Amino acid sequence: MLVVRSVALFAAAALFEIGGAWLVWQGVREHRGWAWIGAGVIALGVYGFVATLQEDANFGRILAAYGGVFVAGSLAWGMVLDGYRPDRADVIGALICLVGVAVIMYGPRG
Repeated sequence: MLVVRSVALFAAAALFEIGGAWLVWQGVREHRGWAWIGAGVIALGVYGFVATLQEDANFGRILAAYGGVFVAGSLAWGMVLDGYRPDRADVIGALICLVGVAVIMYGPRG
């Protein structure tokens, strides 16, 4: 159950961080305006809060593992919202990152 909660929190964190960064990008690079930028800043703040809800108390471990979720999530976000098509190296790299997440967060501790 803790693993399921942890994965759900990582997914929520990715939604808010990647979504927030995308909103800022749209506001600045695509000239959609300050409302988009403001929504992005708020989403990024929510991401920071969601990251604190993980059970593990080690900031470095959580953020290191989340980095792998961010990599894979960013590629997925680009595919869904921007029509990006990852190549083989992108997919392999994302899978390696997700294996790293599993090892860092859920590997046996002794």
